[in-house]
Amino acid sequence: MSTAEIAIPAPRARPQALGPLATLARRRFQLTARTPRELFVPLLTPIMFALVIAPALKTALHTDASYESFVAIGTVGLLIPLNTMFSGLGVIVDRVSGAQRELLTAPIPRGLLLLGNLSVAVAITALQVGVLIAVAVARGIHFHVTGTGILWFVSAAALFTVGMYGTAEILANRVPRQEEYIARVPAIAILPWFLAGALFPITALPAFLTSVAKFLPLTHGLALMRYGLRGDGTGLHAIWGLSDPAAMAALSLGVIAGFALLLTLGSIRVFSRSAAR
Repeated sequence: MSTAEIAIPAPRARPQALGPLATLARRRFQLTARTPRELFVPLLTPIMFALVIAPALKTALHTDASYESFVAIGTVGLLIPLNTMFSGLGVIVDRVSGAQRELLTAPIPRGLLLLGNLSVAVAITALQVGVLIAVAVARGIHFHVTGTGILWFVSAAALFTVGMYGTAEILANRVPRQEEYIARVPAIAILPWFLAGALFPITALPAFLTSVAKFLPLTHGLALMRYGLRGDGTGLHAIWGLSDPAAMAALSLGVIAGFALLLTLGSIRVFSRSAAR
């Protein structure tokens, strides 16, 4: 057989969507985190809670050292919504005065624009959550960490971040002005934090609010994150009332995964409709 007859397999082509997605993600990252200040300023409030307010509450309420880790994880439930909602603010800026119109004319699926933004929001939030936990550990706050526990924590934090960014995209594509968007952020990002068991168990709320809290994705997220990093299943038991912590953790993870999927699909639909106008 001659050399010319030998079939040389062609190199595998990269999936067509990966190149544009990487480019869009790189562009969004450059717009979102141009300086280290833009990465770490959003951490100031959660770090204040973890390092100052948690020890103060422990002293004032005469609780033990475990309460500090309880509040430290609770601040993750504040950091994720705030970070993702402010990422959504950048979508409005890009639509009004950025290059979104030009990008919409590119021969790529419109959903890739949103997925590029989402990947950057998840990466930056992961960095900030990691820094927050590291600072808490450096402060002397103790966590009961296992390999399985880390998987529960990471899964809950990642899926909740995806769902909250979907919420931000939906709001950003329905609200025409930045002022209106900012006015709605506290109701979406901060109010649920007070009801979801961030500073105290949901069972301490009035019975009606306890029932409401069980339907909040953040309640499931915080209970699962605490189960992951503290080995504490009381938050899960307050929601489900079962005796098997692993089963309750799986149920709460399913709730957060459903929240992430529903809001992501909804955000892609809303974005595609608003882009067609």
